[in-house]
Amino acid sequence: MKLASIIHHNSLRASPLAFTNGSFRNYPVYPIHPNSIRHRAQFAHSYSPTPLLAGSERRCNSRILCSRKTEQGEQLSTSGKDMSHQQSVDSVNHDGSENHLSSVRTVALCVLSAVVFGAGLGYMGGAEKAYEFFAGYILEQSLSVDNLFVFILIFKYFEVPLMYQNRVLSYGIAGAIIFRLSIILLGTATLQKFEAVNLPLAGLLLYSSFKLFAEEDGDTDLSENFIVKTCQRFIPITSKYDGDRFITVQDGIWKATPLLLTVAVIELSDIAFAVDSIPAVFGVTRDPFIVFTSNIFAILGLRSLYTLISGSMSELEYLQPAIGAVLGFIGCKMILDFFGFHVTTEASLAVVATCLSGGVLLSLAKGKSD
Repeated sequence: MKLASIIHHNSLRASPLAFTNGSFRNYPVYPIHPNSIRHRAQFAHSYSPTPLLAGSERRCNSRILCSRKTEQGEQLSTSGKDMSHQQSVDSVNHDGSENHLSSVRTVALCVLSAVVFGAGLGYMGGAEKAYEFFAGYILEQSLSVDNLFVFILIFKYFEVPLMYQNRVLSYGIAGAIIFRLSIILLGTATLQKFEAVNLPLAGLLLYSSFKLFAEEDGDTDLSENFIVKTCQRFIPITSKYDGDRFITVQDGIWKATPLLLTVAVIELSDIAFAVDSIPAVFGVTRDPFIVFTSNIFAILGLRSLYTLISGSMSELEYLQPAIGAVLGFIGCKMILDFFGFHVTTEASLAVVATCLSGGVLLSLAKGKSD
């Protein structure tokens, strides 16, 4: 019995129990050879999970490659946007330079046409007619430039897009030509019948001269302007622009757009300007043909002149005082002519040209010094 228990105990030590479904069985334990231990150690030392690391490295490299491609794509997209933006800026600059050159050519053509017309007028009618035309032309041109200050304020007040400003000026110029022709014919007939009208016209010019000297710098608030308030009261307008249309339908009702209101304000403003400018030319000459032609040549290039100098109008600081001096001189000349003291046309042309050129040169000189 003891021998059986010993044998059984030795068998348990030799074969450990293995449980399977609640039962157990013995597995034989094979002896471990020393060489096998050394072999396993060598195998463990030489073993390295290269395939797993290689796969991880490939996955990591793929992620890095994808991120690099994404960054390159973002860089290409950003560079593409920058290039498109730069191309649009270059296109705008190119269009702006073309418009500037076109305006320069148009203004130069208008001035050259006026010079040729004045020379032809002097050849056909004598030097006195040429002097009268050039004096009236220079005077009207300077007053037209002064009017551009008001046009800029009107465009700024109504927030007229730049692309529509030339169209508004074209309609304004067309209306100004028709109106000035009628007022010149009426003024000529009036002055021929009533010589005493010279005195009220001279007083009007002196008052305009005083206003130009006394006017303070800074933007004028057009919200309280009589012309603007009158147009806004009698013309129903929409709240927004509708392209370049003057009239549109809003809520089933025909209404004027702010573009039409801008044209109306410019037309009425030109009428107010003509009250000053036309009597000034009548102070130089009584010939209605010269008065009308000098006005027409002065305002024909007004649209291109606006495009050319609208950005630098603020630099002409001494132009308004120079125009005020010219209007004051013409007013005094009309008073002297009424009382029999005649001032020659040559002297009038010299005073007008000297005052205006001096105002422009002083403005440019101050701009360079600043």
